[in-house]
Amino acid sequence: MRRKRFLASLEMTTSENTSVVITNPVFLPSPVDTFPQYFTTTADDAGKRLDQFLAAKITETSRARVQQLISEGKVLVDGATAKASLRLRGTERISILGSVVLPPMRAMAEEIPLDIVFEDDDMAVVNKPAGMMVHAGAGATDDQRNRGTLVNALLHRFGKLSDVGGELRPGIVHRLDKATSGLIVVAKNDEAHRRLGAQFAQRKVKKTYIALVHGLVKRDQGTINSSISRDRVRRTRMTTKAAGGREAITHYKVKQRIDSRLGKFTLLELQIDTVRTHQIRVHLSALGHPVVGDNLYGAPRELQGRNETRTTLARNFLHAADLELEHPRTGAAMSFSRPLPQELNEFLNLVTRI
Repeated sequence: MRRKRFLASLEMTTSENTSVVITNPVFLPSPVDTFPQYFTTTADDAGKRLDQFLAAKITETSRARVQQLISEGKVLVDGATAKASLRLRGTERISILGSVVLPPMRAMAEEIPLDIVFEDDDMAVVNKPAGMMVHAGAGATDDQRNRGTLVNALLHRFGKLSDVGGELRPGIVHRLDKATSGLIVVAKNDEAHRRLGAQFAQRKVKKTYIALVHGLVKRDQGTINSSISRDRVRRTRMTTKAAGGREAITHYKVKQRIDSRLGKFTLLELQIDTVRTHQIRVHLSALGHPVVGDNLYGAPRELQGRNETRTTLARNFLHAADLELEHPRTGAAMSFSRPLPQELNEFLNLVTRI
């Protein structure tokens, strides 16, 4: 059974801007538990970059992590350090001496503009832009891991949020993927957080998304009921193909089918009964209709039309458009909506007029 090494120590520090630091030397996923680890190249590997070779061998980690491992001097080629761009001859013996040590994760107040849809003493609803992480997470550098997050912006705007979600996720009741835009609810105190969390757990919260997917979806509406679990090979992905996953239910309705020179597409309205990592994205990919722009789940990086027109979308065409819930203190029914952001509207207009 595959195991992972994980060394972590938790260190809490405070400063003038109330920064929370999680110091965690993070494992590099690997097939074995001890170092050094050895790989020998063959003639089939001749011409490959060193980082490319290792990323293919260590399937549970990303190429960026491999590059960081090399930059930390923990990879030797025939006994000497090397650059990630080294071209292999096919006769090398490669040694991995240790694991990646990532910079600390922090939640810190940052002055970042926010689209506040609603706020009172208990909660806020924010329209998150695509490209913004909800909280500190992935990334090789300090800025990539910690800066520009929704949590940081919220700390600057509100100062104090609920503590139920932990030190790195103050106020965060649920999440949206980095490349997904739309409505997200935030708790300002612990009691509001618990009551909002209970609504999600009891499936009382109604969330509606808009997505543009590749291909023409045949049925006008339907339900995808497939459990979701972590992909055992590509750890950044989720999958519906592994046994023992968590229940996930997604309902979809066709809003528009598009047959253009850039290809065939379907505009969908979706609602989810459960909140799983990448749920809509992995469900639609499993249906054979990946979200436009979602390269992780099979969407092409570039669209080429029948008239040689080429275009790209630098984010996922997925937007959390509507949110319905009960106020955590009064119980009053509340509903919020935000239209597609400009970049998605422009892309949709481009597709429909070609």
